Amino acid sequence: MAPAGRRPARPRRRTWTAPQDPATAGEQLGTEPLPVVRTPGPPTSLAALARALRLSHDERDHLYRLANRPIPHQGGTASHVHPAMLDLLTRIDGTPAMVSTDLHTVLAQNPLAVAMLGDLSAHHGHAASFIHRWFTDPASRGIYPHEDLAPQSRSFVADLRAAVGRRSPGDAEATGLVDELLQQSPEFRALWADQDVEVRRDERKRIVHPGVGLLDLDCLSLFSEDHRQRLLWFTPRAGTGTAEKLALLTVVGTQAMQTEPVR
Repeated sequence: MAPAGRRPARPRRRTWTAPQDPATAGEQLGTEPLPVVRTPGPPTSLAALARALRLSHDERDHLYRLANRPIPHQGGTASHVHPAMLDLLTRIDGTPAMVSTDLHTVLAQNPLAVAMLGDLSAHHGHAASFIHRWFTDPASRGIYPHEDLAPQSRSFVADLRAAVGRRSPGDAEATGLVDELLQQSPEFRALWADQDVEVRRDERKRIVHPGVGLLDLDCLSLFSEDHRQRLLWFTPRAGTGTAEKLALLTVVGTQAMQTEPVR
């Protein structure tokens, strides 16, 4: 007890101190808005903060933009097939299908896609991108009808520009591919200068297969959330006889695939 005539001492007020570990920050933060980020923070700290606050992908991306940091891509690098995409691919039977990156590197194909287009995964470096081979290796166009070549070139370039725009500024993989194509292909340079931007979502494709002849197809796409990967599948156009040819192709398999495949 305090001596007579004196007030009892008040307990010392404790002040809250920000935790050193950003992973525990979400447990002590209230509902006040986050302060504006003035300087870039370490990516690991931002990732821990995003996890602690349970931010959605869109909120997390916004946090990285405020911090002026490169936005991390979901599911690791684009060179590994997204698990959900691979699961869907394995369930597609009787229809050619494959998974590719936004830079048109094929990551996986089902057996019928290999029979129709050949193995598209046997390339490395920038040549792993079909767009690179399209503009640098004439053999890559071998099973497209001649009248379809120019529209396909324009479509490839417009889609590539959209992909480069979605990636972080200075992305080495994307800028390296574009720089090399600008140096090696006058056709690519001219189309790139047009600055057309259009994501390839669905389109008609005509493929001259050496074993079964002309295949008239609709090519459809399903994108991962970050658009870094897409599942493509090819359905026969009605009244063209393509459905019967695809059925034959399941028997013929990869026989008679003598030219560079095209997608």
